Amino acid sequence: MGIADMQAYARTVSLASLALAVIAVLAGAQPEATARPATGSATPSAAAPARADTFRSARTYPTVAAPVRLRIRALHVDSTLQRLGRQDDGTVAVPERADVAGWYEDGPRPGQPGPAVILGHVDSRTGPGVFVDLSKLKRGTEIRVDRADGSTVTFRVRKVAQTAKTRFPTDLVYAPSLDPSLRLVTCGGSFDRTRGSYRDNVIVYADQA
Repeated sequence: MGIADMQAYARTVSLASLALAVIAVLAGAQPEATARPATGSATPSAAAPARADTFRSARTYPTVAAPVRLRIRALHVDSTLQRLGRQDDGTVAVPERADVAGWYEDGPRPGQPGPAVILGHVDSRTGPGVFVDLSKLKRGTEIRVDRADGSTVTFRVRKVAQTAKTRFPTDLVYAPSLDPSLRLVTCGGSFDRTRGSYRDNVIVYADQA
């Protein structure tokens, strides 16, 4: 998405944090209590609901290493992953560079139960972004995420949707689940020159292979 276009999406993350907390309870996850400082830019929003890291469970699950690289061969995407936290106002940070995707680290890690979310810009003032061709992905396309321990988790595209930013499907993107899944989010549709942003979001829904 364009830099300004991350703003509407950022607001939805604060609203969806409660859903992520539910995922943590269902999965017995124990996220790190201290996230890395947020980077990038986002607009102010209302205070976020309870964070997932306020929940604890006696159940244990195999450790899943943090993601470090995203690879989509069909789109010639091979990007390191910036860790995205939340700013002091509760909004999600966005990738600092247009050619690098970012993983929202307050949510599940790819391969953990629930939807892992990766954001990327569609373009910038200097040229195309890492997700410029995201809308062209086909059902069944393979997406690979490399992790810090040297392992790789593979996902396959289930569907690609485009929706107006005013109707961002928060429930579909962040719905609690015990099944590992992946969401890729960028901007799309026509460009609103008055507001300096795209009107839509492109969302890729993928399931672990």
